[in-house]
Amino acid sequence: MKRTNYATLIFLATTVVLAVLLFQTKRAEKRSLYDSTTVLNKIVYIQELSLVKYNYAGVISFKDYMKIMNIQVPLTEKFFLLKYNGYIKAGVDFKDAKVKVIGKSVQVQMPKPKLFETVIDEKSIRVFDESMNVFNPLSINDYNQAISKEKSTMTRDAIDQGILQEASEQAHKVVTSMLKDMGFEKIQIDEITTVKLPERR
Repeated sequence: MKRTNYATLIFLATTVVLAVLLFQTKRAEKRSLYDSTTVLNKIVYIQELSLVKYNYAGVISFKDYMKIMNIQVPLTEKFFLLKYNGYIKAGVDFKDAKVKVIGKSVQVQMPKPKLFETVIDEKSIRVFDESMNVFNPLSINDYNQAISKEKSTMTRDAIDQGILQEASEQAHKVVTSMLKDMGFEKIQIDEITTVKLPERR
């Protein structure tokens, strides 16, 4: 009877040990069941989280004259003054990233950050002053040119203020956090310059 009890205890102990080992093995396998394609898809999915957005509120002042032989014609001044809200978004295009997975190590090569959007919200535009000159009336083209010029100014200001650097730091932070949660122990992230080959004719 005692031998039977010992045998039962040994069997139970062995079963428990094997169960624990099997659980740990399955858990380890689960944490390493990520290939390069799966990791890249997950990185692309979180792209929106890595974007940096600058909001703007500004004023556009426009003034012009009719000219003959590069000389301003009197009484032909046209002008307007308007206020707007807008924003600029910058980030990394993860679709062009490359991923290499080796066990618990992962290497990510991602493009340098770039500007995605420069937007002036048309619904936010408020005109405070504009001319009514019958000799040189304002046109839609005048407004479009002024807005396009303002977008260029917004872009330069954002770059000078470091939006691309912030986008790079944000991308590194978001990707690193996600890869750690996936169980990777060694993470290397590098920025590369993408080179587009000329199209064949």
